[in-house]
Order: sequence, then C-alpha cells, then structure tokens
Amino acid sequence: MKLADVQSLRDNRNLPIDKVGVKNLRYPITLLDRTKKRQHTIATVNMYVLLPSDFKGTHMSRFIEVLNENRECIDIRKIGKILKQMREKLNARKSYIEFDFPYFIEKEAPVTKIKSLMSYDCKVEAFGDSHTEELFLNVEVPITSLCPCSKEISSYGAHNQRGVARIRAQLAEFVWIEELVEVAESSASCEIYSLLKRPDEKFVTEKAYNNPMFVEDIARNITLELSKDKRIPHFSVEVENFESIHNHNAYAFINR
Repeated sequence: MKLADVQSLRDNRNLPIDKVGVKNLRYPITLLDRTKKRQHTIATVNMYVLLPSDFKGTHMSRFIEVLNENRECIDIRKIGKILKQMREKLNARKSYIEFDFPYFIEKEAPVTKIKSLMSYDCKVEAFGDSHTEELFLNVEVPITSLCPCSKEISSYGAHNQRGVARIRAQLAEFVWIEELVEVAESSASCEIYSLLKRPDEKFVTEKAYNNPMFVEDIARNITLELSKDKRIPHFSVEVENFESIHNHNAYAFINR
C-alpha cells in the first residue's frame, strides 16, 4: 500500500519559511584533531532549509539521513558538501547547519609537566545556496586576568579573576580549533589549566601578576593577532571577566 506524502502537498498561503528542520539533536561525531588526528565527541546539531511558499512541509527524516552519511568525520573543509546534500535531498534553495560540541585539548602544567584535558565549548555554523557558502568557527576559551588598576594602587597583591574569551571567526580557509584557542590564551594574563600542583600554581600566580590585563587589553590583543590571519576575513571577539571584587562582570566586544 502506498502511503500518503502529506509534506509534499501544495500550500496556498504563499508564505515561505526561512528555516525549517530539526533542532537540538544530540549526536556522536568525529572531528579532526591537530595532535591525535581524530577526536570523538557529542554534538548538539541544528539543521535547516528554506521552505518555499508552495511546500506544505519538509521531510525531517532526510536531515538525519544526511547526518548519518557524514558523521564519521565532520571536517569543516567538507561542510559545503553536507550543505549541498541537504539542498538536494530536500529540494531546497538554501541550507543551514550548526554543531555545538565540547572539544578537548591535552595540556601540560607549566612546571611539573603533568598532562590533563581541558574542555572548550565550540560551535561550527554554516549556510549556503548554489552560489555562496559561509562558514564560522566559534570557540569559548577560559582565561585568567589580573587587574592593572588593582596592582597599581595596592601596596601588595592585586585582584584577579577567571574570564572567558569568545571568538567567532569566518573561515576562508581551514583553521584548527587549537589555533584560535592559542590566540585567546596567549592574549590574557595567564591561561587556565585543569590540573596544577603547587609549583605550577606558583608559576601561574606570578605570571598573571607580571602580566596584568583589562578586558579591553585582552580583546585588543586577540583582535591584533586575528587581523594578521588572511584565512579569517571577518571575526568578532568577546571577552567577559567574572569579577572577584564586584557584583558585575566586566565586558568588551570587537567586531572586524
């Protein structure tokens, strides 16, 4: 018995829908890893297409079919292929995809060299049609900042705090997640580690004290570094400090 395909029926209301698809799908994926070649993680996936005005609905199962075909390695150099598959399977002019996922980098403590894993929240956003495609890589990097004003006016000590640097980079060519993480960490008073022993704690405390930064300094430092990279034609930088002596956060944003 042939089953009715209700989604393919015509709609007479003459209203296209900008995005229609599946959202908040938890899915295992494999990513390129600069050090270990491959990394397995769990992503939250959003997949959409433009629905023409005369289509009643879309075929949700076809989004998952495309994801199934590509989950063995989500390579940002092949996102265009995934977008094209979505448009072809769903007979759509535009397609969109988003992957939110934790990415893990093994780091050595600065003195003891003990290795541990740091987690970074990342996101890949892409959209395209038959003529153009745009791809964005987002990273959220924990950082340490030490207040220059506090250091200048205090007889001893200075207040510091944990913060976060968020980079959203449009990619014209391939860029490693690790590269953006390194730009953010090197632009702060000190980077953050998941495991430190006492000699390491002494080192990072003194490094931050000798390298005071406002959120404005960190945002500008990151911007200067990213501006040198021809693979990144457009980017935004957001820095937020979770202040240790105020009842508010300090914030800076640059869009280039």
